[in-house]
Amino acid sequence: METPDLVKIDPWLKPYKHSLLRRHQMAVLRTLDLTDGKCPLKDKANHHLYYGLHRTDSKTWVFREKAPNAKQIFLMGDFSYWQVQPQYALHPIGNGDWEIELPETFLKHGMLYKLWMVWQDGADERLPSCVTRVVQDDTTKIFSAQVWEPEKPYQFMHSSPKKPENPLIYEAHVGMSSEEEKVSTYWEFKEYVLPRIKELGYNTIQLMAIQEHPYYGSFGYQVANLFAPSFRFGTPEELMELIDTAHGMGISVILDVVHSHAVTNEKEGLGRFDGSETLYFHGGERGKHPVWDSRCFDYGKQETVTLLLSNLKYWLEIFHFDGFRFDGVTSMCYWNHGIGVDFVSYEQYFDDNVDEDAVTYLTLANVLIKEVNPEALTIAEDVSGMPGMAFPVEQGGVGFDYRMSMGIADYWMKIVKERKDEDWSVGEMFFKMTDHRKEERVVSYVESHDQAMVGDKTLIFRLIDKEMYTSMSVFTPNLVVDRGVALHKMIRLLTLSLSGGGYLNFMGNEFGHPEWIDFPRAGNNWSYQHARRQWSLADNKDLKYHALNEFDKAMVHLITEEHCLQSDVKLILQNEGDQVLAFSRGNCLFVFNFSPVKSYADYGIECPSGDYKIVLDTDDPNFAGFGNVDHSMTYTSRLQDGKTSVRMYLPSRTAVVLRNL
Repeated sequence: METPDLVKIDPWLKPYKHSLLRRHQMAVLRTLDLTDGKCPLKDKANHHLYYGLHRTDSKTWVFREKAPNAKQIFLMGDFSYWQVQPQYALHPIGNGDWEIELPETFLKHGMLYKLWMVWQDGADERLPSCVTRVVQDDTTKIFSAQVWEPEKPYQFMHSSPKKPENPLIYEAHVGMSSEEEKVSTYWEFKEYVLPRIKELGYNTIQLMAIQEHPYYGSFGYQVANLFAPSFRFGTPEELMELIDTAHGMGISVILDVVHSHAVTNEKEGLGRFDGSETLYFHGGERGKHPVWDSRCFDYGKQETVTLLLSNLKYWLEIFHFDGFRFDGVTSMCYWNHGIGVDFVSYEQYFDDNVDEDAVTYLTLANVLIKEVNPEALTIAEDVSGMPGMAFPVEQGGVGFDYRMSMGIADYWMKIVKERKDEDWSVGEMFFKMTDHRKEERVVSYVESHDQAMVGDKTLIFRLIDKEMYTSMSVFTPNLVVDRGVALHKMIRLLTLSLSGGGYLNFMGNEFGHPEWIDFPRAGNNWSYQHARRQWSLADNKDLKYHALNEFDKAMVHLITEEHCLQSDVKLILQNEGDQVLAFSRGNCLFVFNFSPVKSYADYGIECPSGDYKIVLDTDDPNFAGFGNVDHSMTYTSRLQDGKTSVRMYLPSRTAVVLRNL
């Protein structure tokens, strides 16, 4: 590669051409180092197949662990009455690896076990690095590994659906997906939430908090056991059935994977696993995340890279996930984790603050994922805008399919909070919705789980606030609620219709789920009141939540059926004085009137010649609107001053979508 295609697309990258070439070469060399150039990368990502507990062909159990700093390791558990016994000692076999083989009768499905790890100046309990099943005792709250070898392994019935051209993502947390004040399950999600997602029209589900985490309230972002699906929600087979059922509905399922850091817990996680800090992590202050109170992986170590790559292969092959949303990519790629940094200069993407080993790991991760499943989807949660993040590896990029367009959510929350409606700029809105690097595709969203957490407010709560408690009935007119409902629909439609590739919605926000998310903790007396979803609000036709749910469904189906996101955006009008914005995508004409007080009669919108019908209207009574737009009309474009246009009535705080017949 003489000149990366990335530089040809973006001339501002010319001064950094050699840095991009060096990064590409680092990925090539690291791949050669792992494979000796003799096989695909996926064939060397087998950490989970070698380490951990496995059955052998000779009907025995073999357990292996990597612990180069250990002096002794013992298996202990139900079979040893939780005593450290000499017959359960592992034996060193070289390269820092340890092994023990046991007769088949010594271990049975459901038994609990741990490691007793001894090092130079101490000893303690540990859970295996590749453990695939972890459970917590209800009384003692202690975590243990569990032998998991069911008599009848789950048999998948459905093939994965074709990779969506434009992912419309439903971000979901299984545990908080019930209306009851409890931890919900994989089975309940499959039975009660999957049908809702299918009806709404989303083609992809992003599952959060699947990798095992000791503290439920961490939202799944303090991972201890990379290979273990969370026991709180059910068995591994029930997770497989959830994914399989989604595939049968034509819905892809991606994992919100956390490779950006790990929990500090030592008994449950990888912290000081063999008595040393640096088996998988950086030592000293560099190994401690200053904000998340977690451990930072050393992506320059072969042990770390092999462990993490194997983890990706495991979730793809064993559970049939269709890809990943990588959490905390900005934190991975910069030594200062991007904390308090505004990325305003290209130099910031190539200076000494960049962890080149992390960028190399992410590149290898994308290569491996596509080797295992060429149809897999990868998304980077990166706020820095690093060039090439969502660009093919072979053309000089890191290889993600999409980058999360994180600035959009911040923008909406900012203007809703800080500006009067009369000061909203439609030109600024259009720019913010379409502002992303030319070479990359992005996933746009109004709000993810981040904006719904305790201490913040959801969009609907910012718009309506306390009126949500008393005035969401369709029989209770309220100006504050009317404004909030109207803007909620317009903001979501504008964000989706101007997306540069994909769209994301967090579970329940489609119908304006009230209040915030607050997991059980000491500060709220361990309450589940705000760690659930009140689906009954969306199902009650007497409430405006139902109308918002119906609008979201109509919006998603329209965008899908008209293939809008597969067409270029053509800006037609941005009139700041009138607060009117119009653009087209494919056969659809989108018109927004954000004015809070002005409705316009006979408003001219330039468009290709033809007849147009309204196919979506935020003011529709079915969507808690006032019905001021006549859907029976056919709008015929007419020639005036050398341009063809339609003329229509535009009520205030209303958006309409017309289709060229």
